[in-house]
Order: sequence, then structure tokens, then C-alpha cells
Amino acid sequence: MRLAKCLVPTLREEPADAEALSHRLMLRAGLVRQLAAGVYVYLPIGYRLLERINVIIRQEMNAIGGQEILMPVLHPAEIWKQSGRWEGIPEMFKLRDRWGRDMVLGMTHEEVVAWLAAREIRSYRDLPQIWYQIQTKERDEARPRSGILRTREFLMKDSYTLDPDVAALDRSYAAHEAAYRRIFERCGLRFHVAQSDPGMMGGLGAHEFLAPCAAGEDEIVLCAGCGYAANVEIARGVPAAPPSPSGAARGDVATPGARTIAEVSALLGIDPRLTIKSLLYVTGGGEPVLALVRGDQGLHERKLARALGEDVRPAHPDEVRQHLGAPPGSMGPVGASVRILADEHLREGVYVVGANREGYHTLGVTPDRDFPCRFVDLHAVVAGEACVQCGRPLAVEKVIEIGNIFKLGTKYATALGAMYLDESGTERPIVMGSYGIGPARIAAAAIEQNADADGIVWPASIAPFPVHIVVVSLRDAAQVAAAEEVYAACQRAGLDVLLDDRDERPGVKFKDADLLGMPVRVTVGNALARDGVVEIKERRAPRKEHRVPLDAAVSTIRSLDVLAGAS
Repeated sequence: MRLAKCLVPTLREEPADAEALSHRLMLRAGLVRQLAAGVYVYLPIGYRLLERINVIIRQEMNAIGGQEILMPVLHPAEIWKQSGRWEGIPEMFKLRDRWGRDMVLGMTHEEVVAWLAAREIRSYRDLPQIWYQIQTKERDEARPRSGILRTREFLMKDSYTLDPDVAALDRSYAAHEAAYRRIFERCGLRFHVAQSDPGMMGGLGAHEFLAPCAAGEDEIVLCAGCGYAANVEIARGVPAAPPSPSGAARGDVATPGARTIAEVSALLGIDPRLTIKSLLYVTGGGEPVLALVRGDQGLHERKLARALGEDVRPAHPDEVRQHLGAPPGSMGPVGASVRILADEHLREGVYVVGANREGYHTLGVTPDRDFPCRFVDLHAVVAGEACVQCGRPLAVEKVIEIGNIFKLGTKYATALGAMYLDESGTERPIVMGSYGIGPARIAAAAIEQNADADGIVWPASIAPFPVHIVVVSLRDAAQVAAAEEVYAACQRAGLDVLLDDRDERPGVKFKDADLLGMPVRVTVGNALARDGVVEIKERRAPRKEHRVPLDAAVSTIRSLDVLAGAS
């Protein structure tokens, strides 16, 4: 590929509205351009990057028996209504065709797979099956951000397993987990595998594959002692015990102007761990629910929603007054006529709570004695809490979700009639699994984990081009001829190569080469006439440089460790 004839619009300046490092560098390197919020055009080198990643994905999916298919983006609403997912997913794009029929732009394809299986699978002899695709998905993301990390249109590899029973599903699930590990290792990523919340997918269990990086939109809880790893949405930890309470009898105390935990604790001279934070939420059905966590902790809303079995939202101030008779800073559980859920770590202890009247708090309150409640895991785990498995301190790390796997069970098969006849002729529902990978997220994670001050540093396995040739001066016929010779020799050797044959200053070409991040740069310049050599430089640190005769250029390139995994 020749840069002089290619659309690679690199930028010298930092894009003003790009926050994540991967977003800034993909814009500067001319890989993508934004068409609308969360909608991107992939330019030639950006698209080539995705295709390099997709080759690895296809190889590993085929290795476990996957069969590639292609399912439509446009779905009839009927199949989503059958599965029960037509309502309650605000991110779903819905539309009507010219005849007024409800349609969906697919954000996932479980319904389509179950519909297809209901028509094509008849007997246990037809099972197991692994179907996969690499297809566009549509998601009406409320807050698109971080470039290609959170978009409204994106490419996904999604695969689906069809099995006769849960034991067979476990085998399919394990095969996918192993394949995913190989995919991410081959793509040069550092990653964790963690338990996760099945969320809207439902089912018997789920895991996420998470790449550590500062721009991550998720958090993972890790234990170095026993290997425990879980998304913060479901992670459990044991917080440090609160100090002994003062022994004050139960009663109200004036707390004028104190509305936050910090203000109440300072006014009363107590540790925040001896207070309860009361938070009123409203369910999707309109029911008020009071959620309680210790004063020094935060509530994780996904944990609350999972405990209730439905989505929730924070109550508005007027709803707090309506249901509790007090402003938000003074509300509490004693005497409240709403359902109360309390974090499990409030089972023991005596606390200070809001008194449900302006400017007052109540001392000496014991949960489940002074008010009825259900104890569940509600608090968001923070670094330093003890591991529930081994007691060692937990760490919390920011991560990018790059893949997920779900044990769906029979939810979709039952809803859409995907049945099979077992050996005895009994009709049974097909047991399904669902597995997703985001190729663009792999690309973003690779940038986040490997970039340096000069630009992108691609792992060789996914680099758009393993080799980048720079001709210092187009006015020197010998340089041009030598560059063409190396270019042709690389192609004969099976190496994809990018040739910078633009009529630009050398400094611009070197800057762009660093920004684009190909693993090996070959400079054909003044050293050719002076010493009879070309300069081969590795992109990753330490930047090893090799000065070799022209006829040894390709053999030297192929011998470099930096190109291990390139194809």
C-alpha cells in the first residue's frame, strides 16, 4: 500500500473533544472519523485493522467447530415480543416499516438464533451446534463516549451454542472461554476473566473478559491471594468493621444544617462508619424502595436492581417528601412506610440515621430491630476491603470490556419454540449459550495498553501493516529505487508493507510513522549513499535499530522478535 495514493489524514494537533487516549490517537492517525454521536466511519487503515483482528477471531472460532453465518440487522418485533424483551430496553432502536409493522434494529441476535433453530433443529442428532457471525449491531446509547469504546453502531462477533442439556452447555462454554483466551493473547492484550451480571441477557451465569486501562468504563475487583475476580456490579467484599458505638440510647438529636454523612459525623463527633446512608429509589413499576448502606460506603445501583428483579431510578426530591415526609438530607428508615433493603453488613451494629424530619437524626438505631428490612449485598466494593474467599485485601482496577460469555439456558428456546426430540422421543427445549467479542474494543484496548508519547504501538499480530518503509527524499533516484526494491521483496516474502512515497519533509514522515505505530520502520535515506545500508528500527521500546545492506533488509526484518505473531 502506498501512502501517496491512500486516504490517511493524520493530524498534528490533539482533537479537542476526544477524551480517551485511544480516541485521540485513532483520530490523529487517520483511522476513523466521526459521522454523528457514537457513529464512526472507518478509513482504510482503520478498516484494515479490524479485518486483521477478525482473521484471528475467525481462526479461533473455526477451531472449536464454529460455523459462520450472517443474520440480518433488521428484525421483526414479533420475535422480541415472544422473548419478552420488546419492552424495558431503552437502548433498543425501534421503527415501523411502510405498512406500519413494528421492527427492531438488532443489538444482539438471541431471538433470531432461537427462531432459526426452531425451524432447522429436529433431533438430538442435530446437536450440538455453534453458529457465529461478525455483524453490525445498533444500540441507542444514551451517552456515547470514549470514541469507539461506547458507540451506537458497532461491529461484533457474536456466537451461539445449541446443546441438548446443561452438561453439554458447560462444555461449549468452556470451549468458548478457552478460544477467547487464545484470541486476546494472540491480539497482544493483557486481560482478566471475571464473573459478571447476566443483565438483560438472563440465564445461568456469565463471565466478562476485561482489559486493564485507564480509560476503562468498567471496574473489576481482584484478589492477588486467591485469584478472585468479579465485575464491581456483583463483586463481594468485607469492609473493615466500624468502631464500637458510643452506647447512646435511642433518641432524636438536633443536627441543624447537617445534610451529608460527613456533616452529620463532624457535628456529632462520630466515625462515618457508625451512620447509615438512606437512599430512596423508585422501581419501574412506580414503587418506592429505601436502600441502606453504611455511611462510609456507596450503593451500587445494579446490585439494588438485581435484588429487586427490576430496574430502578433515584427518587426525585418531591417523591422523597411524598413517601417519607422529609427532605433527602434527613430521611431514614425508622417509621418509614416503604419497603426497605439494607446492605448485609448492617446486620450487626448500632447506628445514627435520618429522623425523617428536617434538621434531626436518630441515635442508637439497630437494623431489623427498630425497623423491618431485607438484608442483601448492596454496597460497591472499594480497594482494601477483605476478599470473601481468602481474606486478603482486594484491589479495584479500571478495565475495558472486550468480550463476554453467557449461559442462557432454555429462556429463548422455550419462548420461541426451539425444541428437539431426545433419544426417547421426548420433546425438550434447546439449551443455548451466547458469546460476544467487540473487534473495535480490542483495537482500542491495544492502543490504551501499548501507546507511548509518540503515538500508537501495535502488537504485530493486529498491526495493519507489519512494515512501514520511509523514503527520505523522492528527489534521490537511488533512494526511490532501493525503497521499491525493499517494498517488492517484502511482498514476495509475504509481509504486508506500507510505503511512504509522499513528497513530504522527512520530519513529517517520521512523525507519521511513529503515530501510525507499525512494528518495524525501514528508512531509506542518506545512509544508503554514504554507507550502503538501510536503517531498520523497531517501534516498541527499547527502539532497537539495525543498519544492514539493502540485500539483507528482508531477512533482517523477518528475524525480528517484534514481528512474532505477524502474518
